[in-house]
Amino acid sequence: MASSMAIKTLAAFPLTRSPLTKSLSSLVRLVSFSTKSDDDDAIPTAGISRPLADILKELNKKVPDSLVRLRTEDGFNIKYIPWHIVNRIMNLHAPEWSGEVRNITYSADGKSVSVVYRVTLYGTDAEIYRESTGTASVDDPGYGDPVQKAEAMAFRRACARFGLGLHLYHEDLL
Repeated sequence: MASSMAIKTLAAFPLTRSPLTKSLSSLVRLVSFSTKSDDDDAIPTAGISRPLADILKELNKKVPDSLVRLRTEDGFNIKYIPWHIVNRIMNLHAPEWSGEVRNITYSADGKSVSVVYRVTLYGTDAEIYRESTGTASVDDPGYGDPVQKAEAMAFRRACARFGLGLHLYHEDLL
């Protein structure tokens, strides 16, 4: 299996040249600690056909600090996990998940947009979903359009309702 070989190679020889390769190495370590297997050719998708309790247990684990980003908003530092990393973690631990935009609403003054996003997990015993919202300013000069930003925020928050990255919301209390 070429994909499992590539992951094994990355795990054996972690790249340390750039922040991206450090993040990828952390993601490989994240996969490694949760997908122990006696089969050397196993693909790290341990979530396939598992009970929801097992999937949720994996999603509730602390995300490595190297995958967490920091942005400043209104003078406050905010830690977050980029949506593409959240997507990969979901694919690794809950490959049966699905997501959908449920609603897009512009404010009455047209200055912001809100997105409602639903994430559904499918286990062998049941399926559950969580929804959340994200809002972005239409005038925000950052990368991406406002709907894209609001969708990414809503997606991350919906995943946090399953426990993924939830530790970031209450780190100061620990």
